[in-house]
Amino acid sequence: MKKKLILGLVMVMALFSLAACGGGGDVVKTDAGDVTQDELYEAMKDKYGSEFVQQLTFEKVLGDKYKVSDEDVDKKFKEYKAQYGDQFAAVLAQSGLTEKTFKSQLKYNLLVQKATEANTDTSDKALKEYYKTWQPDITVSHILVADEKKAKEVEQKLKDGAKFSDLAKEYSTDTATKENGGQLAAFGPGKMDPAFEKAAYALKNKGDISAPVKTQYGYHIIQMDEPATKTTFDKDKKAVKASYLTSQLTNENMQKTLKKEFKDANVKVEDKDLKDAFKDFDSSSSEKSSK
Repeated sequence: MKKKLILGLVMVMALFSLAACGGGGDVVKTDAGDVTQDELYEAMKDKYGSEFVQQLTFEKVLGDKYKVSDEDVDKKFKEYKAQYGDQFAAVLAQSGLTEKTFKSQLKYNLLVQKATEANTDTSDKALKEYYKTWQPDITVSHILVADEKKAKEVEQKLKDGAKFSDLAKEYSTDTATKENGGQLAAFGPGKMDPAFEKAAYALKNKGDISAPVKTQYGYHIIQMDEPATKTTFDKDKKAVKASYLTSQLTNENMQKTLKKEFKDANVKVEDKDLKDAFKDFDSSSSEKSSK
């Protein structure tokens, strides 16, 4: 999940929009004086104006070219909800979000993602180069415990013939997966803690089980459910392309894409107080400042 500040921006943005459209009425009344909507708008504009106008502008620019459906947003929302399990509501609350405002931010993120993918070279030449080091997704189950002693206890039970899914339900502290026998969603390289990923990919056959693996979350015992099966470029091309596009969703590439979309949309900032809001996206202003 994104940083708390970035996610919390959506909530404040709603207040910002309300203040901007309120027509100058009072927001708060006190015996010492009232706080007007105009005062709220100006204060928020001074502090957060650049961030707000950037996102609102790019939502319009990208939304005109790329489509993100409610189904797309709901799918991504459910992924986060499954990932955080029982802690999801608490994580939202800590970030100052409701489900509605979180979905709003998810939609914006998906627009940026689609724009970046559309501006990525996916020719056979690029994909074949990526294919040389590409590894397919794998599916594993895990049992997460707090310490090595407990991990070794679980390991011994497995050696004695206990069923992995039963032990996951009994011992795992991962509340998002324990009731499902510890099974995780399929993943590829770069998606997990490095130590976890290395141990998982070292399991070559279905049913193979790792020794306890230490990560920042505790100790894991990993079971291979669906191993990687790399065949030929033509057969794997669809999966290769999807993995390649994901690998290209870096901050650098997304920033590069937004600069291109900004230029193509012929954006003009009319409010003098916000004239520098897009300086990081406007190559012409960068050229002027460097001269």
